[in-house]
Amino acid sequence: MKRKLLMLALALAGAPAESAFAADLLQVYRDALEYDAQYASARAARDAGQEKLPQGRAGLLPVISASASTTWNEVDFQRRTPGAPTVDTQYNTNGYQITLTQPIFRWQNIEQYGQSKLQVVLADAQFAQASQDIVLRASQAYFDVLLAQDSLSLAQAQKKAIAEQLEAAKRNFEVGTATITDTHEAQARYDLATAQELASLNDLEIKRQALRQVIGKVPESLASLRAQVQLQRPQPDDMTKWVEAAEAGSPLVAAQQAALEIADKEINKQRAGHLPTLDLVATRGRSSATGGLSTGVVVPFGSDTHTSTVGLQLSLPIFAGGAVMSRDREAVALREKARADLDNTRRSAALNARQAYLGVTNGMAQVKAFEQALVSSQSALDSNKLGYEVGVRINIDVLNAQQQLFSTRRDLAKARYDTLLAQLRLKAAAGSLGEEDVQAINALLEK
Repeated sequence: MKRKLLMLALALAGAPAESAFAADLLQVYRDALEYDAQYASARAARDAGQEKLPQGRAGLLPVISASASTTWNEVDFQRRTPGAPTVDTQYNTNGYQITLTQPIFRWQNIEQYGQSKLQVVLADAQFAQASQDIVLRASQAYFDVLLAQDSLSLAQAQKKAIAEQLEAAKRNFEVGTATITDTHEAQARYDLATAQELASLNDLEIKRQALRQVIGKVPESLASLRAQVQLQRPQPDDMTKWVEAAEAGSPLVAAQQAALEIADKEINKQRAGHLPTLDLVATRGRSSATGGLSTGVVVPFGSDTHTSTVGLQLSLPIFAGGAVMSRDREAVALREKARADLDNTRRSAALNARQAYLGVTNGMAQVKAFEQALVSSQSALDSNKLGYEVGVRINIDVLNAQQQLFSTRRDLAKARYDTLLAQLRLKAAAGSLGEEDVQAINALLEK
């Protein structure tokens, strides 16, 4: 068992030297901005979404194209009149044409341009959500490591305390003041504590690797939460205001609102398929022919032609097999889907705000309760130790009191971390989470 502990401890210490560094929450967050793949993906998606605007605008601007050609021609002309000569013509034609097409009335292009503006809004809202998610994921990974470290420290301290109690039970048995049962109970608790220490070591390594996935490296140490930190209630301290803020300001709600407006535009765009289109078309071209005509004697010839045209081109759709009407019905159904999705997103945002608010307020109450329980558990352990020494308590009472004390310490640490994370989730639900909130929590850490 000791060998397993040693091997796992060496594995934890075996990170490459170049990755070893001390960090606080703010540093971890900034490293995540540079390394995290999910955030990088969201940033690229935002950049791609920004290109929807020039693409939509292009449908309102002129299109200019050019074409050129060269052709070799051979023509043999034979009259049906007997004895008429054969006319052999060989010539080369060259030409080019430049065409400008300016849409004058294409309603679907106008609606597409309106959609492109909304698609930029959608991309920005989705990136805003990703910017909040990276705060939550970096903070979650950070505090997961801190809790795993605390759990390991407490498991090791509990194991040490049980070892001392085991030695005391053995001595008392040797002098005849205790039974072998005390020794067996202490040995069983010691073996269990060893297993818990192994589990804590393994959990710490898992949490450190989860942090590595976010920031690309494993810190040598993390700044821990100050022991006597004072947690603050939400401001404003009113659940209703946070719910209203979430329904109005959540990036997810903003994204879904943009999606609904895009769906509205899509209906108009599809209905434009029933409308005529009008374009201004202008061309400028040149063609030339060079060759010879032969009826026994070659007669060379050549020509140059320049053409310029300006006109209006009207196109009126009459029947497209029912496709336009079908796409119209499809767009209407998709708008109703987008409307339902928006309602669901608003309700989810409100629920997230309520859960996060209760997580903060109930978390603070739990922290106070665990702080008082910690004092009581320490007093209970001291009393049981004294009672064991004078013979009014048995060994199992001391072991139970020790376990309660260490469990309370771990629960207190977890309650503090969970409350801080709930504060961040509350800000995220309202769409106001940013680096300043990371800085505020970072100020609560040991320097």
